[in-house]
Amino acid sequence: MRRLVVITVGKTHSGKSTFAKELEKQLSNSLIMDQDNHAAFIHTYYPKLQPTIGLNKLKYAISQLIVDYTKENTNFHLIICNSNRSKAGRKYLLEQLFPKGQFIRIVVHFHIPDEVLQKRIKSTQRSTNILRSAKDFAEVLARQNALSIYEDTAAPTADEADYLFTMKNNEEVDAIIKRIVQLASG
Repeated sequence: MRRLVVITVGKTHSGKSTFAKELEKQLSNSLIMDQDNHAAFIHTYYPKLQPTIGLNKLKYAISQLIVDYTKENTNFHLIICNSNRSKAGRKYLLEQLFPKGQFIRIVVHFHIPDEVLQKRIKSTQRSTNILRSAKDFAEVLARQNALSIYEDTAAPTADEADYLFTMKNNEEVDAIIKRIVQLASG
């Protein structure tokens, strides 16, 4: 059995975590790897180790350890639930960590309009303890939009992975999950 890796791509509050949790319920033998959980863990238990500027290398190291352990010691399908908006970052994931032939590589792009994201942010109950340099999720979205002018944050393309699904609204969730589950069963 070839394992699946499902990589979510999207801005804050686009539905990546909700989708990942629902997919994990329906895709047997799967595991979510979500860097927001690692950020919350560091914030709660190791706040002195959080960098004040630059990359959160500890968060990335924890994520890498979990991926490596899962790949080497389990046969779980992996659901990588992060923003993954950088083309270079996706390339690293898809070519180095999850190479063609070893995994069925699936990208799910959450292409949700900003107006919807802004409404979700206004009514969110999510803790901001995962944030280091932004005061709230509205600021995160504003920063993501500012970074979108750079080529490296380009939307995923069909040639990046074995399968690309683009989600434009919540009504597509069930159909995409069903298709991914079908891919897992051959």
